[in-house]
Amino acid sequence: MEYVSLNNNVKMPQLNFGVYQIPQNETKDAVLTAIKIGYRGIDTAQSYFNEKEVGEALKESGLKREEFFITSKVWIDNYSYEKCKKSVLESIDKIGGGYIDLMLLHQPFADYYGAYRALEDLYKEGKIRAIGVSNFYPDRLADICLFERKIVPAVNQIEINPLNQKIQDKEVADKYGVKLMAWAPFGEGRNNMFTNETLVEIGKKYNKSSAQVILRWLIQRGIIIACKSTHEERIKQNFQVFDFNLSSDDIKKIETLNNSSSLFFDHQDPKMVEWFDSIVKTRREQQDASKEKKNW
Repeated sequence: MEYVSLNNNVKMPQLNFGVYQIPQNETKDAVLTAIKIGYRGIDTAQSYFNEKEVGEALKESGLKREEFFITSKVWIDNYSYEKCKKSVLESIDKIGGGYIDLMLLHQPFADYYGAYRALEDLYKEGKIRAIGVSNFYPDRLADICLFERKIVPAVNQIEINPLNQKIQDKEVADKYGVKLMAWAPFGEGRNNMFTNETLVEIGKKYNKSSAQVILRWLIQRGIIIACKSTHEERIKQNFQVFDFNLSSDDIKKIETLNNSSSLFFDHQDPKMVEWFDSIVKTRREQQDASKEKKNW
């Protein structure tokens, strides 16, 4: 495993196991599989509704809490100072161990100023080892770095993959000492990512898959990664990226794939803001209905 030092000198695994879209009843086993393979960084979020299952896996692993680096994220409906602080303490209780290693604001909407101040205070209280943001575009990242803050974010987690390389985002993040963390590094296989001719040909040189080439490319760019799979063999393959280095020529070839377009959504599109609001409300209703059914 390779580690990066955040801007407060906290060390974080560069490759983390993500649990986005993993159902609650599968999360604990998936995380235990990842831990067995060697992952020590786990990426979850309040809106994934599986923080508790991540915590159960940590306890069941038999390893000490301090051997892990856990990232979680505050959802929009928990923004504002008081609501954010309360929700983070609840997340800590679900995950266990008395603290969270990295807590991010999940989206750049609503009262993220108030929520960020809550993260700053929790950081000072020792409840969070590092704080940051997620899905903040360069202007929003500069905003949070320059205004209404006392602590510069350690991390900005955004979509990064060979087709959307986020060159400007990295320039701005580097300027302020913020590490980028990639979600959807494989673009969920969209636009034939896994069969891309350039990535496949580069992989053949190193006896690696296109997915492993993507992960190594991100690592060599100094970008932290959250990648997910529920298949043990793929979880293992994703971890086998520390035994080779891409050449400068290979990196230049990958750079030609960039079209600077999201494979998912535009956070600056009002319709997408409405979608973010509705999707989590729906998921919360489903969670509440499930709890009522169990109680019945």
